[in-house]
Amino acid sequence: MPMSRIVQKSVLGCVLLLLAVLAQAAGPNAPRKSSKSKAPRAVAPVVIVDPVLEPLVLTDSDKALIEQVSLGSVPCELGATVALTAHPTLAGRFVLEHDKRRFHLVVMPTTTGAIRLEDVAQGAVWLQLANKSMLMDQKNGRRLADACMNVAQTQVAEAMERTPGPGLLDPLPDVAQVAAPAEVMQPIPTKSASN
Repeated sequence: MPMSRIVQKSVLGCVLLLLAVLAQAAGPNAPRKSSKSKAPRAVAPVVIVDPVLEPLVLTDSDKALIEQVSLGSVPCELGATVALTAHPTLAGRFVLEHDKRRFHLVVMPTTTGAIRLEDVAQGAVWLQLANKSMLMDQKNGRRLADACMNVAQTQVAEAMERTPGPGLLDPLPDVAQVAAPAEVMQPIPTKSASN
């Protein structure tokens, strides 16, 4: 091997050794150039995508219930707000917005007289009573919003406070005052064993 080639390799080796020693002497706190940019990351905006909803076949009783649903923005306890609107294109469907969430609700019949709207997919239930409304999360078993009252519900709640119903420990009314007519109270004939 020619001498110049050996000198070149030796010089290159010394330079690499010197760089390694300098890097080790600088220690772990030495500033290093990063290939990654330090620019702040842009936060993607939240986009709410509505599910594909099918039109409903509405019965006359469904239509009667739908007419009783109170729409609009309703203040709730703890500063929460719920906005309930009719779906813009699908009759019988409602859109409820609360705390950056959107629910697509349909009317469900009840035996109590309460208006019940439900989003089965997300487990949300909106109950509308005479004196207040509430939003519940059935999947997690908790209330999302309570004591939501529009103007009419506030009036009913105030009237209930002025004239409360009977208490649990109040005496029962006289039985004679609430007895059913005699023909209703007749015993039901039973079959005898000999027939």
